[in-house]
Amino acid sequence: MDAAPGAGPRRARGGRGAPPPEPGPAAAPPPWARFSAWLECVCVVTFDLELGQALELVYPTDFRLTDKEKSSICYLSFPDSHSGGLGDTQFSFRIRQSGGQREPWHAEDRLYNQAAPEALQREAAHYFGYVYFRQVKDSSVKRGYFQKSLVLVSRLPFVRLFQALLTLIAPEYFDKLAPCLEAVCSEIDQWPAPAPGQTLNLPVMGVVVQVRVPSRADIPESSPPKPCGREKLLPAPVVLASVHELDLFRCFQPVLMHVQMLWELVLLGEPLVVLAPSPAVSSEMVLALTSLLRPLRFCSDYRPYFTVHDSEFKELTTRTRAPPKVVLGVTNPFFTKMLQHWPHILRVGEPRMSGLYTSYAAHLHRDKALLKRLLKGVQKQRPSDVQSAVLRRHLLELTQSFIIPLEHYLASLMPLRKSIVAWKTPPQIRPFRQDDFLRSLEHAGPQLTCFLKGDWLGLYRRFFKSPHFDGWYRQRHQEMAQKLEAVHLEAICEADIEAWMKDKSEVEVVDLVLKLREKLVRAQGHRLPVKAETLQRAQLYIEMAIGALPKDLQAVLCPP
Repeated sequence: MDAAPGAGPRRARGGRGAPPPEPGPAAAPPPWARFSAWLECVCVVTFDLELGQALELVYPTDFRLTDKEKSSICYLSFPDSHSGGLGDTQFSFRIRQSGGQREPWHAEDRLYNQAAPEALQREAAHYFGYVYFRQVKDSSVKRGYFQKSLVLVSRLPFVRLFQALLTLIAPEYFDKLAPCLEAVCSEIDQWPAPAPGQTLNLPVMGVVVQVRVPSRADIPESSPPKPCGREKLLPAPVVLASVHELDLFRCFQPVLMHVQMLWELVLLGEPLVVLAPSPAVSSEMVLALTSLLRPLRFCSDYRPYFTVHDSEFKELTTRTRAPPKVVLGVTNPFFTKMLQHWPHILRVGEPRMSGLYTSYAAHLHRDKALLKRLLKGVQKQRPSDVQSAVLRRHLLELTQSFIIPLEHYLASLMPLRKSIVAWKTPPQIRPFRQDDFLRSLEHAGPQLTCFLKGDWLGLYRRFFKSPHFDGWYRQRHQEMAQKLEAVHLEAICEADIEAWMKDKSEVEVVDLVLKLREKLVRAQGHRLPVKAETLQRAQLYIEMAIGALPKDLQAVLCPP
């Protein structure tokens, strides 16, 4: 039941990667369109005595994985031999899509990413694998053990949701096998698409899972609104407090003294290896580390669980060049020697061994008040979710204190609205000059919102060399360019086009039509921040300009 190898279209049935269907009055969505809004596919990986890990099943059956992707999924779906144990375990991994980025980028993907927080956007070039692994004694098997993994493959970083889903599906699947899986996939194919800001009811296996997908419009300082479905649901829904947030305090409790330094290392995109006793601990810690910068997007590479069999093993562990900017989660003791040249090593999972091994000197002084508050919470047996909220809020405020001066300086580079004239090319966004920004910190630096002392300037200088600065700047610059274009379009639509056309040549009027059409296409395609009335007026201006031209030019611009 395995899918055919090779790259090419990701799904032959007209789903992701296939050409769009012909428009019609009531065109039905392509097969599995709703399923693929959440998951790419479901895989079953089993241990074969002769072949080792083998891909037993891919569902839907015509979803295409490359040989490299299949191999990666097989190896990453099983715990390393050094960390095996009886029972069930859950963990996650992340792999690079080897068939190239999916093209064309579907409209629903763009709409979701525009409304979702940057940290929760759908990945374009990577797959997430969410694994439920079972290993139990079984005398009917030649090896003596039943060893199998159920894997959900998605582009969404919804670790809490998919782990909860696996908890419902996997035990039932291991008992009833394929028919159960087909029924579950059919149920998921009926789910509404993930819509940022909305509370969704997701029925599966007789249970309704209720989730709220975070929105970019959410206020970061406040807790996410509690889901509250209006309809009366039977049975009562299982309400997930978050689709993605981990128990941050539980993850970092063994290395609490190092949390602030870890925040700096992650902020600067430093190479960091996490040595853990199991893929569950490794993947949870790596995901926790990548969440330290929220709401800033984590722009480095990261692998929650990584093995010696990974296709990128040589690329990521070579000693011929500096370690890559990646957060790597590993469990095999072999990596202790293999990666000893890495500058930062975090050991977790074994109380006596847990710690951060690095020669890095922190730029900021440690927040002793935070540590005191969290340790007091431990003494008072404060619930872990409350401790996590305290820690998350502190990290959020720290990140915001760091980013706000950058945002303010970047905003000052935007041309003033009064300088944008309808019939002239708008002025350019001024370049980001690091020295100018650093000079601005004396009066508008992080000290205005954060009491922590230290070498903030040194931290910013190193941040400028990190992938996170590059990612932040590219995203913000693109948003500013779109805003500039939107303001220019508004200026044109507020001008008197009839007065402008009076003394203009036919060439100039045709040029205006072409430019307005181009702007209209970009406004509609890229969702520029313009009002519907502006788009309507732009279309009206195009029609007015064409109407003022001779019939032959009208025929060229508006062919029948």
